[in-house]
Amino acid sequence: MIRAWLLTWTTYGTWLPGDERGFVTHVRDTDGKQVIHNEYGTAYDANLLGLQRYARSIMRQQPVWLTKEQAVAVAEQFRETATYCEWGLLALAVMSNHAHLVVTAPEDVPKDKLLGDFKAYGTRCLNRGFGRQIWWTERGSARLLPDDDAIERAVQYVLNQEKSLVVWIAGAAGR
Repeated sequence: MIRAWLLTWTTYGTWLPGDERGFVTHVRDTDGKQVIHNEYGTAYDANLLGLQRYARSIMRQQPVWLTKEQAVAVAEQFRETATYCEWGLLALAVMSNHAHLVVTAPEDVPKDKLLGDFKAYGTRCLNRGFGRQIWWTERGSARLLPDDDAIERAVQYVLNQEKSLVVWIAGAAGR
C-alpha cells in the first residue's frame, strides 16, 4: 500500500522551536508529558519564547538563507532522490528558509527515512556546489495525508507558498 506525506523542514537557524509562526518539535503538555503535535489537521505549537531563546543560544553557526541558485540545485536533487528511491514526488516548493514536499512511498518506508534521505541528499548537493555547512535543522515535520482530498490540499498548499524560489508539480513545468 502507498502512503502520502507532506514533508516540511527549515534551513538552519531561520525558524527556531518556539517561533510565533508555529513549529513542530517535542513539547511538554499540561501534565508534563512530552508530546509532538505533528498529525494532519492538528494545530502547530507556537510562541514559546523561552524555547526560542534556548534554541538560539545553542546555535553553532549563523542562520542559512538559501539563494535562488541553491534552491534550484536542491530542488533538482529532491527530484533525483525521489526517482532513485522510487518514491512519488507530487509537488515541491523551496523557499529561502524552508522546503515542502508532497511525497508518496510504500507503507514500509518510515517517515524518518523520507525526511532523512531528502535532507541528506540535499545536503550533499549543497555542500558540493556551495561549500560545507549545516544547511538544515535537525528534524522536520512529516504529516501523513489520510486521503485523496488531503493530498490535493497539501499539493495546493505547497504550490501556493509565498516567496518561493522554486515550485514544481509532477507532470508540469516548474516555475
